Amino acid sequence: MIVTLIVICEVGFWVLLAAGLALRYLAKMPLLGAAVLLCEPLLEVVLLVVTAIDLKNGAAPDWKHGLAAVYIGFTVGLGHQTIKWVDARVAHRFAGGPPPVKPPKYGTARMIHEWRTAIRWTVAAVVAMGLLQAAIWYVGGDGDVGSLRMWQQKMLFVIGINVIIAGSYTLFPKKAPVAERERVRVER
Repeated sequence: MIVTLIVICEVGFWVLLAAGLALRYLAKMPLLGAAVLLCEPLLEVVLLVVTAIDLKNGAAPDWKHGLAAVYIGFTVGLGHQTIKWVDARVAHRFAGGPPPVKPPKYGTARMIHEWRTAIRWTVAAVVAMGLLQAAIWYVGGDGDVGSLRMWQQKMLFVIGINVIIAGSYTLFPKKAPVAERERVRVER
């Protein structure tokens, strides 16, 4: 049941996103579109409540409960950025908005971009780890919480990978090709 609910929440996320943006840009109803977009966190609340009820009713904590916590964490950490990313593209395509800003490719700007991305992923992983820990405490010492602890370890891995990627852009910044550096120098 939990996996089905996670799939429903993911589909619901995209349906609400499409409906909110369609109302905002196609129907020219920006306030109603924003209201629909603000309903998206309710999906995670429903998933959290159903997962807690499932555990309270005696379900053995397993990978599905861990996946629910991870899904909620990633929605908290990355959901807003995903909505902004899609919104910029829909605004450009259907409402005459400016072209979406591309991430920087080189130098300090790229390094800052990578650290911001790493922070978002870290927030997602920390929220997931917190929910997993809450589930471990909720189940108590009587239940087998090994699968929940396994998810916590995976979230530490996610944090580590993102810090390594951002750190590599700090230690080894990507430089623009010579022709592009010359063009920028001439423009100044």
